[in-house]
Amino acid sequence: MARPRCSNAVFASFNVLTLLLGAAVLARGIYAGAPGHRGATGCERFLRAPALILGAAIVAVSAAGIAGAYCRASLLLWLYLLLAALLILAALCFAAFALAVTNAGAGRAVSGRGFKEYRLGDYSSWLRRRVEDGRTWERIRSCLAEARVCRSLQRNRTLDEFVNDNLSPVQSGCCKPPTECNFTYLNETYWTKPPIPSNSSNPDCNTWSNDQSELCYGCQSCKAGVLGNLKNSWKKIAIINAAFIVLLIVVYSLGCCVLRNNRRHKYTLVIGKYSR
Repeated sequence: MARPRCSNAVFASFNVLTLLLGAAVLARGIYAGAPGHRGATGCERFLRAPALILGAAIVAVSAAGIAGAYCRASLLLWLYLLLAALLILAALCFAAFALAVTNAGAGRAVSGRGFKEYRLGDYSSWLRRRVEDGRTWERIRSCLAEARVCRSLQRNRTLDEFVNDNLSPVQSGCCKPPTECNFTYLNETYWTKPPIPSNSSNPDCNTWSNDQSELCYGCQSCKAGVLGNLKNSWKKIAIINAAFIVLLIVVYSLGCCVLRNNRRHKYTLVIGKYSR
């Protein structure tokens, strides 16, 4: 009789952990989109819907598991197993999708420079279509402006100090002109076009502007830099996603064990009742 109670307690404890995780994700989604939240940039609002959906799903699954374990309700446990299986499947599909669309694309080292430069053509066609969509890019561009990505570079350094800096993909692609354009460095975000136009066929050479609200936000290199940052972020998310999948599989296995134990427990009670 003690074995079912122990299994139920362990199972419920794991579900309390996932419930708290889901509640944190849900709270983050609500907080990011709150009108009074000063830090609610366009990027954070853009990420609000996935956070709300994921958080709500984790909370619902965990609540069903906890209720099923403590109430010994087989129906709730069956519901839990169904929802948990769907979550595991969704997490696996996301992992496969993220690997497929971020497998291509990497920064190119530039001779004599400590940073890399990024080209849009190096990335998967699916990602390129997303950032090249006018409406989507305007939203991303708004994010970059609100986050003041380029303003953070303005520290009045010399050219040697700047070129040896380890710029992020977005900073490299959006905050300076491509090296092949041969612009003259004034400071981190001010560059002078050469008197004789560069022989480079790169359209970004003409797109660059010293207007601090423009810079290279309309450049192909900026879109490539965003994809470079996205790829780096998805690598981190992939690690978290893998850990989440392992946790879900462990809890799912415990759920199967608890359901089996509860059915045996009820069967034992029925046999005991009729044997009296």
